[in-house]
Amino acid sequence: MTITITAFERSPDGGKGLARDTRVRWALEEVGQAYEVRLVSFDAMKAPAHLALHPFGQIPTYEEGDLALFETGAIVFHIAERYPGLLPQDANARARAITWMFAAVNTVEPPILEFANAKLLEGDKPWAKERMPLVADRVRDRLKQLSARLGEADWLDGAFTAGDLMMVSVLLRLRSSGILDEFPNLAAYVARGEARPAYMRAFDAQLAVNTGKPPIS
Repeated sequence: MTITITAFERSPDGGKGLARDTRVRWALEEVGQAYEVRLVSFDAMKAPAHLALHPFGQIPTYEEGDLALFETGAIVFHIAERYPGLLPQDANARARAITWMFAAVNTVEPPILEFANAKLLEGDKPWAKERMPLVADRVRDRLKQLSARLGEADWLDGAFTAGDLMMVSVLLRLRSSGILDEFPNLAAYVARGEARPAYMRAFDAQLAVNTGKPPIS
């Protein structure tokens, strides 16, 4: 059965890999599964056909036969469960990898998104100058904890897993802020994720949509 995902017709980030379809592309590349991409405009995302797939009118969605999914965490988890390569065989290690997936989207990403939205949507507000340091410090608090847990290890729990895929994807949002560079082991961790061939293929494919240039094979 053909796997089809949806992605922005034109990504707000211009193809920097921050759109959430990149996470799904990366997962599919890691497990060696071919997929097709249906590009949707912002207007199409609010149309009934897309809302039937994603009730909140966002991307990505995932279709495979009669299965339709939304939310990147759920999609990546499905891919990791269905195809070998992203979850360990050992039951306990598998459970820990899944835990890290949840930690990435439920614990680490929320303050990062709050920080990004404060800069983008509230930067011109009269309270922004006082609020921004507080929001940034909430991000730093989470990164301190994550940095301490990672230590000098390459990945969060032994070999690379779906937990690392999700965590690296979340941390990438901090690159332009400079906050990630305050934690050298986390910056190196993200760089290792970006260096994976599967990530590079996913990034190139997403970039190609926004630049009109064919992805590097």
